[in-house]
Amino acid sequence: MNLLDVPINQSVRIVTYSGGKGVSFKLRQLGLCPGKEVKILRYAPMGGPLMVDAGGRSVAIGRGIAARVQVEVI
Repeated sequence: MNLLDVPINQSVRIVTYSGGKGVSFKLRQLGLCPGKEVKILRYAPMGGPLMVDAGGRSVAIGRGIAARVQVEVI
């Protein structure tokens, strides 16, 4: 499942992500690498970004990038 399919307040672990160097660079800048546990905080309305708790930090991720992140339920 990808990050967009996860319900709010569900903890998941990042397995992998697809895309080019830009996607990889952006996610690593935000501290979201494979093996990292994250929790969905909220989805912005009208197709906006989603807020993710990554190790105590709130990070906003666009839906295009979130669709490329494959996760597993913990």
